Amino acid sequence: MSAIVITASKHGATAEIGQLIGDVFTEAGVETTVRPAELVKDLQGYDAVVLGSAVYMGRWMESASRLVARMPDDFAASDVWLFSSGPLGDPPMPGSEPDDTEPMLDRTHAREHRTFAGRIVRDELRFGEKAITKLVGVPEGDFIPRDEIRSWASEIARTILREAEGQGPLSSGPVRPSGESRPAPAN
Repeated sequence: MSAIVITASKHGATAEIGQLIGDVFTEAGVETTVRPAELVKDLQGYDAVVLGSAVYMGRWMESASRLVARMPDDFAASDVWLFSSGPLGDPPMPGSEPDDTEPMLDRTHAREHRTFAGRIVRDELRFGEKAITKLVGVPEGDFIPRDEIRSWASEIARTILREAEGQGPLSSGPVRPSGESRPAPAN
């Protein structure tokens, strides 16, 4: 069983989350590739896909959105999980889902979407980004919930391996961000 973890990351936090997911998959016995979205040409040869993007102004990064738009059939033929990275603080703010969560779930036929808090280091930001984060009161710090991410990745790895053994899905099917059941996509 093989998986690819794809990330759209601007300052490295989302890429770090993707690498953490990839490491958990590898430890569980899933052959895993971790790649930035802009380097992915196709999804051939992968049984499962995890796609994550940093969120800015409530939206996924363009490289992730373009990837999904460019290969809808590849996503439809794979088991897909999505994650967003971006809320900051404790508790993470904003607390709402990114604006494009539902469209991304629909386009990729993803089983689930999770949002994880991110990280911001003002010294790594460009001048305009520093001004905006200061103006709106964005807290500085590393808020990435590594244990929560490891747990989620372990859940996905178990699902991938169980389904590869023909034992069927561990869950009842795709899940909406709020946790309510989502009907399986028509193929």
